[in-house]
Amino acid sequence: MKLFRPLHGLAGVAALLLLMSTRAQAQEYVRPPADLDRLVQELFAEPQSDDVPYEDLYETLLQYYQTPLNLNTASAEELRSLLLLREQQIASLLEHRKQYGSLLSIYELQSIPAFDLRTIYRVAPFVTVVNANPNAARGPLWQRVYKEDNNALFLRYERVLQDRKGYSEPTTSSTGTTSSRYAGSPDKLMMRYRVSHTRDFSFGFTAEKDAGEQLAWNPGQRRYGPDFLSAHMLLQERGRLKTLALGDYQLQFGQGLVLSSGLQVGKGAETITTIRRSSLGVRAYSSVLESTFYRGAAATASLTKQIQATGFLSRKRVDANVQQAQDSLADFDEFSSGIVLTGFHRTASELANRKALQETIGGGNIGFQSTDGSLTVGLTAVNTHYDKAIQKRDEPYNAYEFQGKDNLIVGAHYGYSRGNWNVFGETARSSGGGIGTVNGLLASLASNVDASILYRYYARDFHTFYGLALSENTRNINESGLYLGLKVRPVARWEVSAYYDQFSFPWLKYRVGAPSHGNDWLLRLTFQPTKTSTLYAQFRARTKPYDSDTDANRLTPDPEPTVRHSLLAYFNTEVTPAFSLRTRVQGTRYREGTGPTSTGFLLAQDASVAIGRPLRLSARYALFDTDNFDTRQYAFEQDVLYAFSVPGLSGRGTRMYLLAEVRMNRHLTLWMRYATTRYRDVETVGSGLEEIQGAERSEVKAQLRYRL
Repeated sequence: MKLFRPLHGLAGVAALLLLMSTRAQAQEYVRPPADLDRLVQELFAEPQSDDVPYEDLYETLLQYYQTPLNLNTASAEELRSLLLLREQQIASLLEHRKQYGSLLSIYELQSIPAFDLRTIYRVAPFVTVVNANPNAARGPLWQRVYKEDNNALFLRYERVLQDRKGYSEPTTSSTGTTSSRYAGSPDKLMMRYRVSHTRDFSFGFTAEKDAGEQLAWNPGQRRYGPDFLSAHMLLQERGRLKTLALGDYQLQFGQGLVLSSGLQVGKGAETITTIRRSSLGVRAYSSVLESTFYRGAAATASLTKQIQATGFLSRKRVDANVQQAQDSLADFDEFSSGIVLTGFHRTASELANRKALQETIGGGNIGFQSTDGSLTVGLTAVNTHYDKAIQKRDEPYNAYEFQGKDNLIVGAHYGYSRGNWNVFGETARSSGGGIGTVNGLLASLASNVDASILYRYYARDFHTFYGLALSENTRNINESGLYLGLKVRPVARWEVSAYYDQFSFPWLKYRVGAPSHGNDWLLRLTFQPTKTSTLYAQFRARTKPYDSDTDANRLTPDPEPTVRHSLLAYFNTEVTPAFSLRTRVQGTRYREGTGPTSTGFLLAQDASVAIGRPLRLSARYALFDTDNFDTRQYAFEQDVLYAFSVPGLSGRGTRMYLLAEVRMNRHLTLWMRYATTRYRDVETVGSGLEEIQGAERSEVKAQLRYRL
């Protein structure tokens, strides 16, 4: 790819003058395709679970790709939301726009000293340069929708090939109890349509049936064919009305302590830019995750040039295990121990939990931004109401968990930039009096040194249902911590990234019967030998306490430090424009207290080749060997567009997949994927209803995209 040339100093000025001389000929460039798999691997340090909503992250990155950010109008907050730009680069870009006016093309980024080639390559798929206001001369909406290139229908099918226990005939025990089985077929189906245009509109719907679920039509049970249905309509930039969303939508304000959804990376290999959240306000929702969205209406209006107000109301039914109180003196006659987030409705018990709880959320945000964009402040208030009470199990570690039907949380957030520095934070209080606060600083200390610091404190009685600020826990409760990040580019092509995070939990946790503390640190060394090759090595160490289970006679909990060391080496190269290779070697050591040390490793080789324009083939062959489940290995895999795959591998065996992308014509694109895992020295794979007789688990997936 020869899109960019390094320009600095006089060369950069000369190039800029040349570009200015051709201002009237602002050219369009062809945005390079987004290598989302590679980008996600660079952002995430190490996947340690398949419960992380990677698909939500993937969806958000694809939205950036399909509705690219206009570098001539993007605010500092929007530029930060890309997670790819340093404070120095953002400040330089804004200063460049101030001095020279709008960019003529993305090539002009080369003339901004803070932008290096690697950054330009990474950001190029997600940005555009438009000089005229594309929405200045809007025609009828239906015509804009009809002419929009970003207009496509997706159909997806996938299935595990082996017979699983959950789909077999139920058995009856000697007591007359019939075993549980899945109600539906093993086929997983998805249909999605979406059309969108930056700062103009977005329409879409999604329908999905998971494997084991039924296609059923029963309005009395709120079942209308596929198990999950979602739709949205979003309009933007209608005078003072900045955003109007109807149907399903997302909300993101402040540091995500009160409202957060979408792109959340947390602690990762990108040690600077990902620790700060951006206030993106109301956004469309078209993912297949069944619990991370709002359903109803939301609107943002501009009160003045500096002040915007957002109001929203969401009402939807969520899954919960509702129980009747057995004690007449109980606080609630009917209650639930919590919301079920899996989204599966395959068995009788899962169907009994389906949409058992009604959740109503209302609130708003009012935000101020200074004329130059350096200062932002805002206030957010959200009230959540459930029609049945939430009451956790009577366990010591649940002593400070939320209990009741209503929770009001009010928070204030801020952000201030000066030169290459940015301070930010948010503090909130929930109904029970619990306080949560997160405050941080991003700084470019020199042209080749960036640093970050973030302090967080979430009281044990702080309750935020849709908050997802940076934390070690999966929720923002019962935690305090200090995060330090550093990124240094000592010489060209080399980069050193590191973070250290120390955290403590002042109250008990599940599987931790006493107050505890731990730490987590990472070091990554990246070398880019050529503009199309990347090599990095990473070491991560994390110490967290868990109750010891080595002594069954122990009367009191005894949390012991559990140490996990992970090593990763990764090499990606484009041998030719049509052929690329990726090699991944990773290993883990795990030890609980003074117990034995267990290990696990994975070696994976990927190859991808484009055969002309219509066909691209990608494949992986991997070996894995782990002592136990604690040392299981997770590795990102390439998948069909909009899908994500991070299987957890434990035991000994091989894993391979083959992915084909076929462009049949300008309207139709077909993806087909076959993946299989073969284990050694086992007679069954999986457990429970997912159990397979034999040593192999294989799945097929096909997806068709039709561009309208």
